[in-house]
Amino acid sequence: MIGFKLPDRLLSAIGSVILGVLIQAPAAAQGNPLTPTGKWSANQRGHAPLPPMGWNSWNAFHYDIDEEKVLASAQIMVDSGLAEAGYRYVNLDDGWWLQRRQPDGRMVIHTERFPSAKTSVLGMTSFKPFTDRIHAMGLKAGIYSDMGRNTCGQAYGPEGSNQPQGSVLQREVGLYGHVDLDIELFFREWGFDYIKVDGCGLRTFGEDFPRVQAGTYRALPPLIDMSSVARTDIVAVQKLFTEVADALVRHNPDNDFVFSVCLWGSANVRAWAKNIGNLSRTSDDITPSWSRLLTNFDTTVTRALYAQPGSWNDPDMLFIGQGGFDADHKTEARSHFALWAITNAPLLIGYDLRAATPEQLALLGHREIIALNQDPAGHQAVPVYHSGDVQILVKTLADGSKGVAVFNRGLASVDAVLTADHLKMQSGEPVAMVNLWTGEESSFMGETTLKVAPRETLVFRAQGQRALPEGMYLSELPGSINVAEDGVEHPAHDPTIHRNVLPWTGTRGVGEMPSYAGWGGAQADRSPFNEPLRLDGQIHQNGIGILANSRLEVRNSDFNAFTAQVGIDDTAALRDQEVTFAVYGDGKLLAETRFVPAASGSFDIEANIEGVEIIELVVRANGQPGFELPVVWGNARMIK
Repeated sequence: MIGFKLPDRLLSAIGSVILGVLIQAPAAAQGNPLTPTGKWSANQRGHAPLPPMGWNSWNAFHYDIDEEKVLASAQIMVDSGLAEAGYRYVNLDDGWWLQRRQPDGRMVIHTERFPSAKTSVLGMTSFKPFTDRIHAMGLKAGIYSDMGRNTCGQAYGPEGSNQPQGSVLQREVGLYGHVDLDIELFFREWGFDYIKVDGCGLRTFGEDFPRVQAGTYRALPPLIDMSSVARTDIVAVQKLFTEVADALVRHNPDNDFVFSVCLWGSANVRAWAKNIGNLSRTSDDITPSWSRLLTNFDTTVTRALYAQPGSWNDPDMLFIGQGGFDADHKTEARSHFALWAITNAPLLIGYDLRAATPEQLALLGHREIIALNQDPAGHQAVPVYHSGDVQILVKTLADGSKGVAVFNRGLASVDAVLTADHLKMQSGEPVAMVNLWTGEESSFMGETTLKVAPRETLVFRAQGQRALPEGMYLSELPGSINVAEDGVEHPAHDPTIHRNVLPWTGTRGVGEMPSYAGWGGAQADRSPFNEPLRLDGQIHQNGIGILANSRLEVRNSDFNAFTAQVGIDDTAALRDQEVTFAVYGDGKLLAETRFVPAASGSFDIEANIEGVEIIELVVRANGQPGFELPVVWGNARMIK
């Protein structure tokens, strides 16, 4: 305890941390999210132990897709070595459908664009010849749909631009009301391996939508309000996407599928998509502009605790090759690729590969950068230095080394200081680094200064003596952590995300409003509000920041002890609150503090975790504190 004298009534109550208590977790009301379960609740269905890599048709062709273009891109992936480098999925996006057949509801493919889908049976089409062709190349095939009756193209695309045809009912090609029918068709009959499910049909087709008023489409009361998470029916949206997840399991008994949830950060998707899907879009669509890259990157860079093997953050596809990332913008293109790689984003090429230059193909196939993304430990990089000008990101790799990205967001060169502390390495020992762009080797002790050009991202692999020779800080292991409950009672849009001028609206209206409901979410080495972790005036450089009334699940390997300094963050607005910190192992209480008030400094907590598979870190508060009570698991670490 630091700098605080407790009243006698609390002193006697607290006594000391209860250690090694091997009793069952206290009974709680059914459905209480703070009740330890001894289980890992993040998604384990589908096949995404690593971030998926591949190609998607949308950024290259929008609605104007056809079989020739797709197969040509797939062939180039094979011939250029991209497939060998890890790119596997060839994904159709919007524009493949003709209509939904009536009255049985079977989907009909646009055979003028996909001629191999024709069959000898009138009104019957099949993608099986197409997926067989993709599979014969050693690749996997992906398809696209929408959770509503109608699609994003039908909501926002130009009329007649390769949109579904026929009657109002025939043009309802979305999954709504047809989940089981479509998923069985796509996967069991047609042989697809991946599905991206959009959500435009749940947000756009209200009674006042002009195309509904014109009789083109039926109304579907919107469940999503992109500008107001409070006006979004989160429960209903989650239920619909869960139906898709369940159908995918039914129709893929080998579990070999990928489910991409595309809700652009709306509907509080941050909190639940990781439990049902393999990918979760954190932002609205990317565009080929630097400003938009910053927006999309910001929605994922501070969310390392919400991604783990099996379920990844998705800031949208790569736009390398076009606009601000074309052959005349090599620095920007390299930054785009490096930032997506080190934050474990899916690497989905969005370019007409027929037009790619050898240099662009080499960038997309850069083995050392790809290796950061595909590292088997599955830890998303954590920002260890965070500003509007420069960010330093560090990622723990499976062999114990660190991936490092030094990112200059601005328009002027900077001298960035990288320290051993940033890497959680000992400052008195040499740190060896390899520049992954150039192969140049270097070393430093304590700190080193790096000159970073405007919009440049330097990328290194670093090796040195760990600050904890016999253990790891939890913030080094985000892929081993699942935020089962983060204490956010009323989701709010994150105001720290870069706001750019949207090309589809320009400067009309009041400007882009953040849609990503991530404000107050758990963070590694930062508070839930992106500030340093502080207890009684002391900054903790290592730890987990989270709100009270929260529960973290931590996978343990062969560590046998857990220790931390815990307390209420100095920024807490509720100064009269008290919280309890508890550590559970496989559902049993191992250690607990009681009656920790604000402004009381920190308390040590320790637990024996030998043989424990799932550790749970629970913080309980009296009442419902909301955003007013951030807490700190300072220097939280597992040791041997």
